[in-house]
Amino acid sequence: MFNSKFFIISLIIVLAVLSRFLPFPPNVAPVAAIALFGGAYFSNKGLAFLIPIGVMLLSDLIIGLHSTLLFVYVAFALIVGIGILLGKKISPLRIAGASVAGSVLFYLLTNFGVWLVSPYYPFTFEGLMASYTMAIPFFHYTLLGDLFYTTAIFGVYEILKRTVPSLQTATA
Repeated sequence: MFNSKFFIISLIIVLAVLSRFLPFPPNVAPVAAIALFGGAYFSNKGLAFLIPIGVMLLSDLIIGLHSTLLFVYVAFALIVGIGILLGKKISPLRIAGASVAGSVLFYLLTNFGVWLVSPYYPFTFEGLMASYTMAIPFFHYTLLGDLFYTTAIFGVYEILKRTVPSLQTATA
């Protein structure tokens, strides 16, 4: 029997991994949106954490590992947590707010990681502020990418819920 829910989740994973290889501006990727979506909709919370971390690990093994992986992965795990906090109270405004919160969290945590583990900035408060300042030009890409992908993933899922009976009552 065809399991539409498994197919949709698998398709999201494949598209997410592939999208990391497309020539988008830096930080435009669907992983945060997938983390938020998984936290909000997956009844299996282990799967909600596994999918974005798995997407990142698979693509990082191809693209290359780096010293801030832990900070990136923790940021995505925390974005799953934001999705869990959405719970059953899903609305366009709450989703947009959660997406912006996830983008800000990612910016703060990953640039803290850059400051902490890279040789680019002195290990001082001024160095930390320099790390955050130098990352500002990339933040709008993160924000726009997260809002775009969050709208697309949540929106497509809501449309599919209206047309695919198996999605109307169950979550992954």
